[in-house]
Amino acid sequence: MKQRGMIEQLWAEEKYKVMMHSQKHYNLIREELKKGISMEVLETLIDDALKITPEPGAVINTADHMWGYFKKICTNAEKNEYLHLKEAYKKESIPAEKMLAFIRKSADKYEVEYLQKSTVLNK
Repeated sequence: MKQRGMIEQLWAEEKYKVMMHSQKHYNLIREELKKGISMEVLETLIDDALKITPEPGAVINTADHMWGYFKKICTNAEKNEYLHLKEAYKKESIPAEKMLAFIRKSADKYEVEYLQKSTVLNK
């Protein structure tokens, strides 16, 4: 039981980072979790995923998934700022870190603990 909790905690922390690097690995890990993955296999799959350079579309997809935590509670100004950052990233005028920093700021403001613990937001 303790091992299962550690596996779930690691996945919760790494989930969005894996999603950003490799949707294939993200889907594979989700399937393996249903079957009862070992910590060693999970760590290997996460490490393999993180060796893949994120594609811009995957970065946007991951950011949108995280932004979903706020879309019903944020202010119009915050929504507009996120959309502006996302467009700027798409046009390559800002790095992904600026968009992710705004999501981190929102996670702190709205006390979304799940996102606060996510490694993708803790650089």
